[in-house]
Amino acid sequence: MTPSPTSGPTATPPDQVCFITPTELRRRWRAQEEVALLDVREEGPYSLSHPFFAVSLPLSQIELRILDLIPRLSAPVVVYDDGEGYAARAVPRIHALGYRDVSILDGGLAGYARVGEVFRDVNVPSKAFGELVEAIRHTPSLSADDAKALIERESNLVVLDARRFEEYRTMSIPRGVSVPGGELAFRAREIAPSPDTTIIVNCAGRTRSIIGTQSLINAGLPNKIYALRNGTIGWTLAGHQVERGKTARMLERPQASYAAALADAKAWAARVGVGELDAATFARFQAEAGTRTLYCLDVRTPEEYAAGHPAGFASAPGGQLVQATDEWVGVRGARLVLFDDDGVRARMTASWLTQMGWDASIIGPDV
Repeated sequence: MTPSPTSGPTATPPDQVCFITPTELRRRWRAQEEVALLDVREEGPYSLSHPFFAVSLPLSQIELRILDLIPRLSAPVVVYDDGEGYAARAVPRIHALGYRDVSILDGGLAGYARVGEVFRDVNVPSKAFGELVEAIRHTPSLSADDAKALIERESNLVVLDARRFEEYRTMSIPRGVSVPGGELAFRAREIAPSPDTTIIVNCAGRTRSIIGTQSLINAGLPNKIYALRNGTIGWTLAGHQVERGKTARMLERPQASYAAALADAKAWAARVGVGELDAATFARFQAEAGTRTLYCLDVRTPEEYAAGHPAGFASAPGGQLVQATDEWVGVRGARLVLFDDDGVRARMTASWLTQMGWDASIIGPDV
């Protein structure tokens, strides 16, 4: 039987290959219908050119990662390559894992490029969103040279490194303290209790610096707050020295500043429209997970997650979840439920995901 393009959702028999047109795929995105688009090439070729919402899942990693990326076996899955034949090989392997609605993107990457834009880099939706935030909110930033001069001149200053602790430990800029992005609004007041303290937020490149700085502004901190423009990469390109092997980090739960952090996080989340789930609504979401994809994500630190977490929740530290949503969430149009035990981190993370177009809600430890 010769396969032909389809224009709507199809339950694909395991012995039959179905196709979906790029136009239909884009219609589903616009309509906010559920669909997962998987690029089954290796990440190198993917990073050079791919559709905006494509998720990288190389053929060699399908069995390792697809169940986390696409937890609902009946979710519509679309795979593509650039003519190498990987997509045709991926379909039976995905079917073998129990997925029932699997299609190949008609024409592959080249076919998509005829009707839609393709993009370079990884985590493109998150990075593009960061640039949009900076353009709209005029997020304050400093060049590497200006930041270096301020760090050397100003004693009442803190540098908050918004990357993962492992990245910070590999190399950091002077006076940096590890405060991964999802922790910033929760912990920054404790580190810089005086409103007169200047705060510089840095990351590896741009996005986490921008989002981290704007998070602190959104959370109501009155300090002067700046993103390090182009992050640690910009710092090294400017010829400035980095420090290696540092371990300074803020792990203690805030005390004196907690009430203010919680109040401001609640106010900001309400302004953005973040949903707060009660036990009954969360139970309904779980009951509907067979027909509407549900991601349950614990946005606290990996250490806190390892010490204990709600059943069924995956570890997704908030800053990284905003920076690289496609590394946890493979299905556009899905529901996301975020957990913390403090009321700050989940709200601030969900506020960004909501603005990125995700259906993101929060729950706390009482649910």
